[in-house]
Amino acid sequence: MNQYVNVTVPVPEEVLLSLRVESDEFASQMKIMAAMRLFEQQKLSLGQSAAFAGMDKLDFIKFLGQNKISVFAPASELEEDFKTAMAWS
Repeated sequence: MNQYVNVTVPVPEEVLLSLRVESDEFASQMKIMAAMRLFEQQKLSLGQSAAFAGMDKLDFIKFLGQNKISVFAPASELEEDFKTAMAWS
């Protein structure tokens, strides 16, 4: 079972007022956006990012698609992997 750590991030009240959201909704949105960014930077896997966002993988994949983030490796990375594999054969 996963263990969780609470992280406290101070947010100016005016930010919540400007966004017209409650603190719990803002925290939820921050988790999802952070998970998306960490996945995009390849710092977390798809499964880790989905769990961090509090979503199942399919919903997280849909969320990524809505934000124009591919779950597939960039073509340049696939080409490099292919070259490496060919060098070993």
